Amino acid sequence: MTILAGVIGDPIAHSRSPRLHGHWLRRYGIDGQYVPLHVREADLRATLHLLPRLGFTGINVTLPHKEAAFALADDATERAAAIGAANTLIFRNNRIFADNTDGFGFIANLRAGAPDWRADEPALVIGAGGAARGIVAALLAAGVPVVTLVNRTRERAKALAGLFDARVSVRDWSDAGHAMAGCGVVVNTTSLGMTGQPPLALDLDALPQHAVVIDIVYTPLRTALLEAAAARGNPTVDGLGMLLHQAAPGFQAWFGIEPEVDDALREAVLA
Repeated sequence: MTILAGVIGDPIAHSRSPRLHGHWLRRYGIDGQYVPLHVREADLRATLHLLPRLGFTGINVTLPHKEAAFALADDATERAAAIGAANTLIFRNNRIFADNTDGFGFIANLRAGAPDWRADEPALVIGAGGAARGIVAALLAAGVPVVTLVNRTRERAKALAGLFDARVSVRDWSDAGHAMAGCGVVVNTTSLGMTGQPPLALDLDALPQHAVVIDIVYTPLRTALLEAAAARGNPTVDGLGMLLHQAAPGFQAWFGIEPEVDDALREAVLA
């Protein structure tokens, strides 16, 4: 029997997840399909209850449904519960099980792309959306002592910081450049710098020379932020690896095989 999984979002046409999972399905000879589904907010509840009846074993969840999908789940992992958002759903025994692998994917990508990164130094996270939730939690779990948040809307950053303890603090958007002083890693979790979006203009003068700059945007692969950081000698990590690594736990849960993240997968997704 063909195993069904997929990804839901609004919009969804831009997603590279079908290409990613399709590569793994072909590599491992699995009789399965991974389907992109355009689901509007008003249809989310009905869709999540219909998909298991149609034979789906689970789905990925992308913008803007991560928090709503978590709220509709019957059970959740600790990492999903800690941030109140889900990017991975598993359907079993008429129940919806929620997970969030964004943080897992982020740390795996960071360690692979910058093996000299040290988790014992402060971090600066730019943005306060759904992706930032998982990334802040993952940084703290990895041992980062202090995480500073900056967001164009300060109240949204304060709300995110409120999910965590005193290790997470907030500074004004205009202070982003100064907040880089002493950091071991700077992370852009916003859409700024993405194709079709305004650039992320930051003053990097206070950034320590060894600090890693990572952008979760992967279209384009090399954002202006990464180019500016590389030009001054900082190690940089693009966002594609986060997409690849965060996908692995879901694939294993749905299709029963732990997939490998390697150059062949990266090339297939970029093709």
